[in-house]
Amino acid sequence: MKKLTLAPLLLGLAAALPAHATEGALGRPITGLQVQSYTGLVPPTPGWTLALGYVYYSGSIGAKREVPLVGGGSSLGLDAEFQMFTASALYIWDTKPGAWNFASMVTVPLAYANVDATLDIGRFTGSKSQSKTGLYDMTFVPLIASHHFSQTQHMSLALYVYAPTGEYHKGDLTNLSLHNWTFSPTVGYTALFNKGTLEWSTTAAVDIYTKDGATDYQNGDVFRIDSMLLNRWPSGWGLGVVGGWIYQLEKDTGPTADRLNGFKGRSVALGPLVSYAHTFGKSKVEFQARWLHEFDVTNRLKGNPAMISATIPL
Repeated sequence: MKKLTLAPLLLGLAAALPAHATEGALGRPITGLQVQSYTGLVPPTPGWTLALGYVYYSGSIGAKREVPLVGGGSSLGLDAEFQMFTASALYIWDTKPGAWNFASMVTVPLAYANVDATLDIGRFTGSKSQSKTGLYDMTFVPLIASHHFSQTQHMSLALYVYAPTGEYHKGDLTNLSLHNWTFSPTVGYTALFNKGTLEWSTTAAVDIYTKDGATDYQNGDVFRIDSMLLNRWPSGWGLGVVGGWIYQLEKDTGPTADRLNGFKGRSVALGPLVSYAHTFGKSKVEFQARWLHEFDVTNRLKGNPAMISATIPL
């Protein structure tokens, strides 16, 4: 495990990203973007790790589907584009080598969002578009606890807290906040094979939303699981595959949600992953890029999410 103390470590780069679920056909996770390298492993070396990420997502729901909007009301179909830059700071506690190690994390996201919708106003319909740029909802992780079963098998337990820090105005078509608190108990697992060159990491969580008081909309709990398999070579390059599954456990509730029969949905995504690691001074920095195709999508935006990330031990 000592060889991994300078390895890329990021538990939740995409934690604050806007995505496709629940109210506004949006939610906290984007399918297949939550899992990161060594998600089950907090190494025993104390200090800071900085993670930077860029996400691009463009998705749509056909005009035959009525969609509840975050700012209130509904639209007939929806086209949305998101671009987001995230900066995550993770601190590993000085707990010495042992069966358990601990960390804490905060993520600050800056987002651009553009939404095009067809609004139903009485007997008339009309198209509307709106864009916004600014701070999105921040993520706080007070404690990440990592248990080491062996040198090659590791598990992490954490509670992610999403705060409504982004700009929100009732009645707006585009908002940079879901306007609720979300709590996500999360389990991560990492297994290493072939002397550590082959990594399998998986993240599973349940997103529990509070009610949006402005619209009286209550999102149902959402289960999600993401997994990645990555093979690394001595040259620093790595190649793998990543996938994700999102499944809403409960129906949404509230006046709009009840009219739409709960707007309960699901999504599956799969795609390639490439990485490159290089040592700068005493720090080993890893860059990753992934692209996924979503399919088997119900009551959610459908698109092709892409992400570029870098993890930098300080």
